[in-house]
Amino acid sequence: SQASNLRYYRSMAKVLLVEPDKLLAETYLKSFKTKDIAVHWESSAQGAVTFLDANHPTLVVLELQLASHNGVEFLYELRSHSDWQDIPVLLHTVVPLTELHLTQTTREQLGIVDYFYKPYTTLQNLTTRVGQLVARRKAAS
Repeated sequence: SQASNLRYYRSMAKVLLVEPDKLLAETYLKSFKTKDIAVHWESSAQGAVTFLDANHPTLVVLELQLASHNGVEFLYELRSHSDWQDIPVLLHTVVPLTELHLTQTTREQLGIVDYFYKPYTTLQNLTTRVGQLVARRKAAS
């Protein structure tokens, strides 16, 4: 029934995936679903902000290469809202860490809990890490 589906969805962790590539996003969504991780996908920073206005996800998985405004700008916007201070961010991006130019302290201030470089990250590694971060958040709440 729809009511039991809704209860099931609410009991699942909600992850906000910010990924501009539709095919990649669909692949990630399928993989997360196998681990019972509910994911909401947005292709743009603006869409992500709109989603955040009405929802409080357990985790944000963020690609930094976004059209119109980049992921680092989105991170600063995310942290400028007091309601969103505690949402951890996992960077899953084509931007190499060496090109990020963010110190460890700045990454911590921005709530970045992990970094995955897409060319070297398997779908299984990403899904496992997201599952671990979600489980940690559920245990803490």
